[in-house]
Amino acid sequence: MEDASTVMDSSDFQRKKIAVIGGGLVGSLNACFLAKRNFQVDVYEAREDIRVAKSASGRSINLALSCRGREALKAVGLEDQVVAQGVPMRGRMIHSLSGKKSSIPYGTKSQYLLSISRTNLNKDLLTAVEKYPNTKVHFGHKLLKCNPEERKITVLGSDKVPKDVTCDLILGCDGAYSTVRAHLMKKPLFDYSQQYIPHGYMELTIPSKGGDDKSFTCTLFMSFEEFEKLQTGQDVLDFFHKHFSDAVPLIGEQNLTRDFFLLPAQPMISVKCAPFHFQSCCLLMGDAAHAIVPFFGQGMNAGFEDCLVFDELMDKFNDDLSMCLPEFSRIRIPDNYAILDLSMYNYIEMRAHFNSRWFIFQKNVERFLHAIMPSTFIPLHTMVEFSRIRYHEAMLRWHWQKKVINKGFYFFGALTAIGTTYLLMSFMSPRLQNYLRRPWGWVTNFQNTGHVSLPTPWSH
Repeated sequence: MEDASTVMDSSDFQRKKIAVIGGGLVGSLNACFLAKRNFQVDVYEAREDIRVAKSASGRSINLALSCRGREALKAVGLEDQVVAQGVPMRGRMIHSLSGKKSSIPYGTKSQYLLSISRTNLNKDLLTAVEKYPNTKVHFGHKLLKCNPEERKITVLGSDKVPKDVTCDLILGCDGAYSTVRAHLMKKPLFDYSQQYIPHGYMELTIPSKGGDDKSFTCTLFMSFEEFEKLQTGQDVLDFFHKHFSDAVPLIGEQNLTRDFFLLPAQPMISVKCAPFHFQSCCLLMGDAAHAIVPFFGQGMNAGFEDCLVFDELMDKFNDDLSMCLPEFSRIRIPDNYAILDLSMYNYIEMRAHFNSRWFIFQKNVERFLHAIMPSTFIPLHTMVEFSRIRYHEAMLRWHWQKKVINKGFYFFGALTAIGTTYLLMSFMSPRLQNYLRRPWGWVTNFQNTGHVSLPTPWSH
């Protein structure tokens, strides 16, 4: 990362002031990008500093860092530091009720995702932000009002006294339940929709056997209706022995019955809105613009790519916010809508098809086609997780590839049926062949004469 001491002294000119609302992953990474551009950056985070807090509140689902997120971290010099803390994930393992295991690689042998701790990553990003002399993180500051037209926000700090802050740009990175977005929803021509899925999630822990800090965080996704049926510890044990029998000895029955009732199952929401900007003074990024269900592992990666795309646009338009903000909306809305839809599709696929032999066969066909035609046929997961192909282009290409594969299956199926029929006919007795040809003769007779002459029982 560029050393903070190289940033130009503030006395050289009047810096533009940017207020970043939210000190989570996207907000803190954005602050790094903007600080490198020599803006005066103030980050307002409602929570206390997670680096000194006794316990971190909020979501803790382990993150899957892929190509898009790594490229964004690389641009601010943090990739190596973050990657060193990650655990490589090369594929998923499907456990059937019979005990059979089937592995599905995420990509080629050299491709993998990285499992990253959300809390540790957020700590590292906040520390990186504070290394710049032109940034300040205000913890315990809640956004009360947002007035983009006047380029003003009102925040409430620990002294409980509302404070007005003026700035050149308000950057809403305050999550799926964004306060900034709530203010923009009052503006004309701002579209918004949200969808809760009927499933919730609960985190459980597989403890380390060696006593070191190498525990494994696992997440149970299940419908709220099923969660509500498990009211006692015995209910939980019976359910896990039936559906996840190989997980019980790893977690431990005592840990399982304790952890299951620590917190209720958490909901998952998908959010779409447009545009992402308001004039040249307010912009939404990350979950504030496009909250995503976690079944494609792209929530953080899409948010980090938001930061990278905005930085690239600032390069292109020489930091002209009046040009960058509308262009950001134009580029990112179709891409983020696409990954929202793909994540929802993957939710259905993971729920209904993962144990299907046909599903696994299709995945094997996709890998085979990619191996022999790597530039022509690219599996959807490869495009999404191991490239920066735009999300909406990946989705269009995936639809085309599905049509090609389905037509191929139909063609080979028809060819197999015709070949099998020909072989059967070749080895049949002439009398049986004549019997099978009779219906075609009746059809021809009907076309020529207008009536059908069926043979009588005594005509043989």
